[in-house]
Amino acid sequence: MSSASCYTFGQYVLKASQVFIRSRLSIAFVNRKPVVPGHVLVSPIRVVHRFRDMTIEEVSDLFLVSQLVSMEIQTHHLCPSFTLSMQDGKEAGQTVHHVHVHILPRKAGDFQNNDDIYTEIEKHNDSLHLDNPGDQWRSDEEMAEEASILRKLFDKKYTQNIE
Repeated sequence: MSSASCYTFGQYVLKASQVFIRSRLSIAFVNRKPVVPGHVLVSPIRVVHRFRDMTIEEVSDLFLVSQLVSMEIQTHHLCPSFTLSMQDGKEAGQTVHHVHVHILPRKAGDFQNNDDIYTEIEKHNDSLHLDNPGDQWRSDEEMAEEASILRKLFDKKYTQNIE
């Protein structure tokens, strides 16, 4: 992990305590309002608004870290499948002005209709714009606690491979 105390995530500030893995070009972090248990995000460290504006190295690193995170989350959350999602641009539903991949662990029967997850992701994105998120968002402490648990999965196993 970096010694940075925070990261810029589009129009938001992300505390380093919420980050559980950092490669040379990407970070993985817990979600303020997860759609399903284990819902995390992977993003380039550099603020990049659109996928098309990423460098080849950033694209490669983003997807390698996403794959690595998925493998560990699958074991940790005992989930057989994932929904991976990226909204690229306002018309596609992007609400945070920073490229990011949603990694959502999936289990049989987690939604009545399998594609309902996309409706839930849309609701999740809409809630980011509320003036008073109240109890809809997790606290910084809850997020730091989850990140600490996840960080332990990666610290010894992958640190040398991704830095």
